[in-house]
Amino acid sequence: MPTKFQRWKESITATDIVMWFIGFALMVFIVLGSILTLRAGRYTPVQWFDFVIYGLAQGSIYALVAMGYTLVYGVLRMINFAHSEVFMSGPFTAYYVAAYFSRSSLLDSHPIICLIIVFIVSMAISTLIAFLLERIAYRPLRNAPRLIPLITAIGASFTLMYLFRGLYGTGFQAYPVWEIFSGKWTLFKGLEIGKIQIFVIFAAALVMVALYLFIQRTRIGKAVRSVSEDKDAASLMGVDIDKTISITFIIGGAAAGAAGVLYALVFKQVFFMMGFIPGIKAFTAAVLGGIGNIPGAMLGGLLLGLLESLGPSLFLDGYNIAAPYQLKDAIAFLVLVLVLIFRPTGLLGERLAVKKA
Repeated sequence: MPTKFQRWKESITATDIVMWFIGFALMVFIVLGSILTLRAGRYTPVQWFDFVIYGLAQGSIYALVAMGYTLVYGVLRMINFAHSEVFMSGPFTAYYVAAYFSRSSLLDSHPIICLIIVFIVSMAISTLIAFLLERIAYRPLRNAPRLIPLITAIGASFTLMYLFRGLYGTGFQAYPVWEIFSGKWTLFKGLEIGKIQIFVIFAAALVMVALYLFIQRTRIGKAVRSVSEDKDAASLMGVDIDKTISITFIIGGAAAGAAGVLYALVFKQVFFMMGFIPGIKAFTAAVLGGIGNIPGAMLGGLLLGLLESLGPSLFLDGYNIAAPYQLKDAIAFLVLVLVLIFRPTGLLGERLAVKKA
């Protein structure tokens, strides 16, 4: 009777050995670079604090967008690559509302009301686009082989991207600046936090908590979870499958619309391809946390934001690499490679190996 170790040894392939070697080499590179950077003392505690705050703000945006990917995958077992354009459509459309407020001086006299209206417009447009995507592009292909919806999603992504290019043009549009978010708050011992970063973190946290409670506590949320577990059994129990899937897209679209405004407030510009890179990053965050797992998407987004903010300075400065911040994307994806090597289901994806992988 072979032991567990013998069975494990027999299952090891040459590919596994190569991947583990790559993962080990990357780990050594990261740890050594971090030690060299910390020993050199190139950054003060205040600067490290700034890196963390910026990373949390950026990661919060990734987490909101990642929730759309993970919700759709949890229900349909497909990757909605058009979700990046759902993210783009809301804030790009809401820009024209914000620009009107800025020109009419309403932005200065009633900034909170204007901000709420911009959020509502952005979330409404993103929700509408997400709903139409499911209804027109994905529902007819629900029983098709997995590759067909995937190709359709890529086609829908390019269709939406160039549709908004035709509607709004190819140029970058500068988002109006809310004066209430200008400047910083001073804490203690010289620590300062940008007002916009604090707003982004708290606003994203509020949306994520509300969405999580909606999925966990409400009747509709229970229907979404039941469809995610077993569509046939859920249908036998009286759950409207089509309606529940549409609601899933609507929830993801609303979260993407909110994330889009937060992104525009931080980076202060929008254009028709603005969703491409954040969409890839959010998908990476969803995989990092465990695709199909809502808390995993939140955790993955926050970790990815921190890695992008801290990683270049922490991992690369010790090697005297010029302009290490330009390699932040490479660092984010290298860490993803490490996670996929050592934990293919993601950080919180224990159940996916059997149920959803």
